[in-house]
Parts: sequence; structure tokens; C-alpha cells
Amino acid sequence: MMKYLIPTFFAICSSALGLANERPAKPNILVLLTDDLGWQDVKCYDIDEPSPYQTPNIDALAKKGVMFWRGYSPAPTCAPSRCAIMSGNHPARAQKTHVVGGHPPIALNSKSRMMDPWYSGRMPANEYTLAKALKEEGYVTGHSGKWHIAIDHHAFPQPLDVGFDSSEASRGSRSGMKNRLESFATNDEKDPYRLDENGYPYHQTNEDALSFIKENKNTPFFLYYATWLVHSPIHTRSEERLNKYAEIMDVDPSKPNTKDTPGQKNPFYGAMVEELDYYVGQVFNYLESTDDPRWPGHKLMENTYVIFTSDNGGMEGSSKERYTDNHPLDRGKISAREGGTRVPLIITGPKIPEDIQTNVLANGLDIYPTVLSMAGAKSPKNKNLDGADLYPLLTTNPTDPSMVKGSEGETRDAMMWHFPHGHALESTIIVGDYKLIRKYDHIDNPDVKSELELYQLYNSEDGENGEMKRVDIEESKNLALESPELAKEMNLTLTKLLAEMKASYPSYNPKTPANIPNKEKVPSMIKHALNGKSLTASYKNNGAKAKSVALIYTVNGGVEYEEWHRKMATIVEEGKISVTLPEGTTHYYLNIIDENDFLVSYPECQKARPVNKLIDTSKDKGKRAKKSYITSALKV
Repeated sequence: MMKYLIPTFFAICSSALGLANERPAKPNILVLLTDDLGWQDVKCYDIDEPSPYQTPNIDALAKKGVMFWRGYSPAPTCAPSRCAIMSGNHPARAQKTHVVGGHPPIALNSKSRMMDPWYSGRMPANEYTLAKALKEEGYVTGHSGKWHIAIDHHAFPQPLDVGFDSSEASRGSRSGMKNRLESFATNDEKDPYRLDENGYPYHQTNEDALSFIKENKNTPFFLYYATWLVHSPIHTRSEERLNKYAEIMDVDPSKPNTKDTPGQKNPFYGAMVEELDYYVGQVFNYLESTDDPRWPGHKLMENTYVIFTSDNGGMEGSSKERYTDNHPLDRGKISAREGGTRVPLIITGPKIPEDIQTNVLANGLDIYPTVLSMAGAKSPKNKNLDGADLYPLLTTNPTDPSMVKGSEGETRDAMMWHFPHGHALESTIIVGDYKLIRKYDHIDNPDVKSELELYQLYNSEDGENGEMKRVDIEESKNLALESPELAKEMNLTLTKLLAEMKASYPSYNPKTPANIPNKEKVPSMIKHALNGKSLTASYKNNGAKAKSVALIYTVNGGVEYEEWHRKMATIVEEGKISVTLPEGTTHYYLNIIDENDFLVSYPECQKARPVNKLIDTSKDKGKRAKKSYITSALKV
């Protein structure tokens, strides 16, 4: 008996040992999303004028994987990008194209020529998120830091509502300072931001991210670490870091620069960038130095994918202070130009070659399908994904654009953004070397020379050794008049993409003092009647036909996190409207958009005002909204 047992015993041990030496089937995944970090804020992306910011840990990460020179965010502001990354849906398709949202369309001020379209305040809670997909694959899912995929940081839905097992949202050392020149962290043990051995303030947000990894390293984990850095407020709790950058930049921190100060000359911001690098470096170092319990003899980093990027381009400043400078890129956050959408993007992990730089187009929308491939998961059935799977590119040849496929299996060479908001009011598209910008407020606008702008960013034909030759990433030479056929063709492609996504567009303001043709022809409402939930209304055609009518309604008017939704009404015949109010509607408006793209609100929507009394609903009962749009709305 023994002579048979012994070899069997060794066979079992050898088998177990062999399994232990095999890479675990499910790798760990870390998506590290920074806040407002610009393309030129990271040292390894430094071109032209030298940057004073020091980012050794992020630079080292780039050496361990693939660094994208043409990485982009899904949108030029944070909330739509965050929703897009988590849902896989383009902001235009999701009707989530800017921050906050969920309110009736209204002009910014009395002089505004145009007004933003209605757009959603949040990502739907029933969305099949990346977290839900990975949870079904056996991953433990965690979030640390900023969330902001709703009308408020704390509004519904929260991470636990959309597939995360845990969530910590501490602002850590990014909490406000009473005086940014005095309220510095100290070595006092009672100081909640006490300095560590390297002189950096204690940062709870980063500690929460590290704690999640430490507590879940025995299982496949997905960590969505969304930093609060480097978003305003522009301050640092490290006096040493502030003085360091004041000396490097040769500036006096007590005399802040103005919004017109060019270059990267804000020492507070410089300190913030270095702090970001230090904190994420702690996470990288832990992964590099910690044994993997699931893979004896190996470190956690060896079986962890890291995706490092930003939610939008750098925020160059406020009306009072310059934060940073995205030069040579034009503009920054809140613009769909290069400075507002081009971002750092670094991806490392198993089977991904080290120290590779690529000019292949990539986008934050690609994170969802790419992470699924990293996890060995199939794309969910009946789930729209507007991004592309970068995994074949990353693991085969990161410099070959033909490895990135579109939905029909074709090589992807186009990317589109839609930002019909604020002063930008634009959509953009990149096709190959060229970028087209469509300006919506172009009719008799002295500040807008033409509806279309065309720029050649690169010349891929004249580049050496397969590289792309830089031409005009500054977007400074408009070629629309020189190449009208190309501009027309790209504009047509942009129109088709927006139409397929049922995108919403800005409308002209009939109350504007600007002399815009046809504003005197806008329709006017005559009367309305509500029978149960059935609403009928009639309007007068004053020379311009109604193109569409929308019911803008809320089911929680007057309460905390008041949110307004949109439902398209039916134009029964010219001058008559019909729509059924959704269950629970408390207040509503009717919006008519005419054939000349003017929007008429009935009743006329007023700016949000303080609410004097509570509106009881099943949700948020007893809580009062700080400001509400119900004061000028029709009440059910």
C-alpha cells in the first residue's frame, strides 16, 4: 500500500505546487481617476516649455507600461466623464453632458444668446455599471474618493447603489482651509493632517484606498480610486511644499497671480500636483512591495492592472486666479478643445509591455470594455458600450492603431465629443490627423467667425519611423475655408454620430437683447388643461413652426436634491400638444423648440429660488431644497 501512496502523495503536492506557480485567473484591477489633472501637469508628458511640477511616481509608472500621447476624457467636465467611465455610455447618448443638470433649461443670464439643453442630473441607478459587471465575475469592488455622478456629491445614486461593495468618500487633506497661508499641517499627533516622515500631510482618501487593497488582497479586487486632487480649492497643507514651488517659480505665495498670468506659476497648484504624485506613489509602492497571497513568490503588482488617467483636461483657473496652463494645448476644462479633453493616460499590468509610448487614439470610454477583457469577462448582452477594447492593442502591439476596433469590427480612427453648454456650446470630432469643431452659437455672432473650424493636429504620413509629425495641436490655424470638402465630410460624420445617440442641442434664447433673426416669430402658449394625468395644450404659431415639445417635470419638487426630467410630448396637429404626466409628477413646464431653434418655456422658467415650505414626497420627505425651480412651475 505504501509504495503506491508515496508517489500519489508527491503527485498531489506537485500538482498543488504547480497551481500555486500559475498566475491567478482573475487579476486585480485599479482604475485611478484624477480630478482636473491636465495633459501638461505630469512631467513625463512635458513638451515645449519645461514644467516645474515634479511627478516621479507617475513618471515611473509610465516606464512600466504604455503611455498614451493621444489619450482623451469622455467629456471636458468631471460628472459626465465619471458617468461615462462607469456606464460605458457616451455622454451624448446618456443625456449627461455636464455637471449637476437635472433642471429646466434656462438662460445663464438676461444677455445670454443661447441656453443649454435639458440634460440628466445623474447616471440611472439601474445602469449595468462596470462595478456590477465585475461583481458578477467574482470581484470585490471598492470606491475611494470623489463620486459625483449625480446632482450632488451625496445625491442618489451612490456607489453602493450601482454595484460597489464598499465606498469611502473622505476629502482627507483636501478639506477646506481657513487660511491657505497659515493653516498648515504640523507634527502634532493630535493634528488630523499631521505630517508624515517625508513631510506630507496625512490624507485619509489615500489611506482608504490602501486599506481596501490591504483588506481584500486575498481575493480578486476592483478599486475605483477617484482622487480629489488636483481640483480646487487651490491650497496645500504642506508649508514645505508651498515654499519649494514658490522658490522654483520665483513667486511670492502671498501675492497670488491673476487669471491672466500665463504659464505654470501657481505654487499652491504645484504643491498639489506633487502631493497627488506622492499619494498615488504610496499605492504603487504597496502593490510593488507586498506579496500576493493568491500567487506565492510574486508581488501584488505582478497580477494587477493599473489604469491612470484624468476626468478632463486641466482647469486653467477661476475668474480671479490662474491655476495651471495647458499650453501648447488650447483652453482647458469646460471646453471641448484639446486642452479640455486631452489627458494623461497610462496603463500597466500583466502581458503589457514596459516603457512604450503610443500615438494611438484612446478615450476614458474605453476603460469599461478594456477592463472586461482584463478580467477575462465577455461583453454583457444587450449592453451598449461606446468605447473600444484596448486589450488586444496593449498586449499585442501598443503602437498599431489597427488593433483598436469599432463596433462593426472596423479600425477605429474617429472620436467625438458633445458639449452644448456654457460659453463653449460646441461639438468636436477627430478623424485621423484632423479635428473639426462645430460652434452652435454662430448666427450673427460677432465673436464666432464661422460655424465650423478645421485643424490638422498631426501628419501621420510624414512622421519618421512610424511616428506622427506634430502639426497644429494648438488648434491655431483654421483650415475650414482651405479644405471645405473635408470640413463638410467630417461635419456630416459628426451629425450622424450625434443623431444615432439622440443628442440634445442648445437653443436660442428669445429674450436675448442680441439681434438674432426670427426671434419675434417664436410660438406662444395659449392655454393648457390637465385631466387626471393627461395634459393638453394649445399654442399660437407666430411665424415659426414648432419642431419639438418636451414636458420638463419633477417628482420631488421642493425637496433636497430636487431633480427634473424630460419626456417628449406629441404635437397632435399644428398648435396642439398632448402628453401624459409620469406617475408622481409634482410640478412641470412645457418647452417648445421652434424650427429656428428658439426655446420657449411655459410658464417662463425663473432662476432657482429659495423654498419656503416643504413638499412631502416618499423620497426625501421632510427635507427642503436650498433652491428650487417650482416657484414658477405649474403644480399638479
